[in-house]
Amino acid sequence: MAGRFAPRPTLPHSLKGVGGAPMAVRGGHVGVAGGVPRQAAGPGRVRDWVPDGPLDLGLVLGPLRRGPGDPTFRAMPDGSVWRACRTPAGPGTLRVCAYGGGVRGQAWGPGAEWLLDRLPQLLGAADDPSAFVPRHRLVAVARHRRPGLRLTRSGLVLESLIPSILEQKVTTDEAYRAWRLLVRKFGEPAPGPAPGRMYVMPEPRTWALIPSWEWHRAGVDNKRASTILRAVRVAGRLEEAAGMEPGAARARLEVVPGVGPWTSAETVQRSHGAPDEVTVGDLHLPGIVGWALAGDRDADDSVMLELLQPYAGQRHRAARLILLSGRVPGRRAPKMPRWDIGGL
Repeated sequence: MAGRFAPRPTLPHSLKGVGGAPMAVRGGHVGVAGGVPRQAAGPGRVRDWVPDGPLDLGLVLGPLRRGPGDPTFRAMPDGSVWRACRTPAGPGTLRVCAYGGGVRGQAWGPGAEWLLDRLPQLLGAADDPSAFVPRHRLVAVARHRRPGLRLTRSGLVLESLIPSILEQKVTTDEAYRAWRLLVRKFGEPAPGPAPGRMYVMPEPRTWALIPSWEWHRAGVDNKRASTILRAVRVAGRLEEAAGMEPGAARARLEVVPGVGPWTSAETVQRSHGAPDEVTVGDLHLPGIVGWALAGDRDADDSVMLELLQPYAGQRHRAARLILLSGRVPGRRAPKMPRWDIGGL
């Protein structure tokens, strides 16, 4: 699910986000340095926005990053976060940085205006953290320690759907590698003064024209590649789901053969900022939730959903806070083996 890994130790007090929220995170949460960042070269388009509460850029935007080498996402030492996106208006690059009590967004490319128009939603303006009521001490402590957690809403469906399909039934390292190789080879350089080797993901037609041997070289089996090809053939209809309620959006995504509840939940968590769309069918999440809330490391999906029932309407947020707590069961078996079909 979005935000599946335990955080790194909290950074010193000097590294704080908007409203004093700590900004040291990893996995589904990226570490973002504090301080006033330097301005990027080039004019671009600019928008300033002031959130109505604490905001942690690393926690909010981290789930959009697909691994440390994601060519569409970069967290810089100067405190800025860069995204390269394919918007309905075309490719665009967005740079977001926190300063004082506000946030500044700069954007370049044909999609710049689209990205800036939706900057508040991207940073969780449509999310309501006050609607969440902790029912367990562990969850309450995690919430207290991470006041800047808000659920992002990217408004882009394929951007989250395709990498989620790549993550089906494989290790995250394999999926991240496939995403990185395919975007760099078939995407286009990010507009504006983006950091080196940042790319916008391919447009739907380009995905559809990727030769079978390139999928193979990237380590993507035929089942996942075929699912992506079916999805991009109806890309327009799937992107319309961004304007739907999360449940209706998931139903539309699952019409595509190969897209099931796990994939649709992973997608709408990012595209819609859906607070209640908890991931089922995950290899690790039920055991983590079961261990954190009931000491049951062997919990399955049904047990996990029963434990999260007190958080109905906010189950995804509860699961993220559990992951942020760092309370996970110790490993009892070797890691899932990694298979590189590209070497066959």
